[in-house]
Amino acid sequence: MNKKINIVFVLPSLVAGGAERIISFVSANLDRERFNSILIIVGFEKDSKFKVEGIEVKYLNESRVLSAIPKLYSNLKNLKPDLVVSSIFHLNIVSGAISIFFPKTKFIAREATILGSRQNKKPLIASLVKKCYRRFDAIICQSEDMASDLQKNYNLKTRRLVVINNPITKMLPFKEKISNDGVLKLITVGRLEKVKGHLRLLRVLSKLESPFSYTIIGEGSLKDEIIVEAKKLGLYEKITFIAYTSDVLDFLLAHDLYLQGSYVEGFPNALLESCSTGTPVIAFEAPGGTKEIIENGVNGFLVKDEKEFLRKLNSKHTWISSDVRESVITKFSPTEILKKYETLFAKTINPLSD
Repeated sequence: MNKKINIVFVLPSLVAGGAERIISFVSANLDRERFNSILIIVGFEKDSKFKVEGIEVKYLNESRVLSAIPKLYSNLKNLKPDLVVSSIFHLNIVSGAISIFFPKTKFIAREATILGSRQNKKPLIASLVKKCYRRFDAIICQSEDMASDLQKNYNLKTRRLVVINNPITKMLPFKEKISNDGVLKLITVGRLEKVKGHLRLLRVLSKLESPFSYTIIGEGSLKDEIIVEAKKLGLYEKITFIAYTSDVLDFLLAHDLYLQGSYVEGFPNALLESCSTGTPVIAFEAPGGTKEIIENGVNGFLVKDEKEFLRKLNSKHTWISSDVRESVITKFSPTEILKKYETLFAKTINPLSD
């Protein structure tokens, strides 16, 4: 009963992304008196944006998850872990499929998005999800909406779905007050993809009459279209584009409002981190974990459409930065979230454990 639990965490890569940040953080920060962790990365070390210290990190040096299956199988066979934890849809499919060859090992998936909101309802993909995800001993969902999606759209049993929100992985001193220099400093962090809603944010900002500057941090296939639209709307000179930075929290501290345009979110890490610095948020209502973070009027606003978004931007609401921070600091603290992961891992190996 006192034996340490050996866990292998698996990720496609360590590029800049929410799943990569959370899994690398969890793997490196579990109680080392109870758990031994190894992190396996399908991709290449040169692509890594996160430093993982204190545990072994093995790179399979493969460009695709499918081509890495033989190496992943070989590593799991040699390591003989008690538990395997994977994240991100396509890797979860593979992990669920190969679990059949490791009957003595428990397998857990961490879902990174709301699958039913994408094109994963196509018959073949839906069939793969249903078959492979049913092989997991547990599935970690970042939000209640995500758990509901897996239960309703893929007929997964509720008892296997465990909701664990993402933690605040790095803490900074919060700002003492929101700036008041006459220029509203706005920021958005996230992949430049259609689902993130950058274009509708630009439409809203094109109608904002008060002076503002806007920082967009992220990379993606929609960048050229965003630039074209920004120029068309006369906003380009007000926007600063930053492809990637390891200093996101410093940027959040330096801005007045975080804007989220997403049509769907798993659990928005950048939004959570924004609140942790005392920077409030305006976000569209969307499936996912956003509603589990935002408290209207305390740390931000949830809005139904572009007209309401604009009204909130123009509202001159008085924000108390300490209240913005306190709204998330306890609920999503690393200590609390890690405790939930450790409890799940222990109970998966030993259902009778406390």
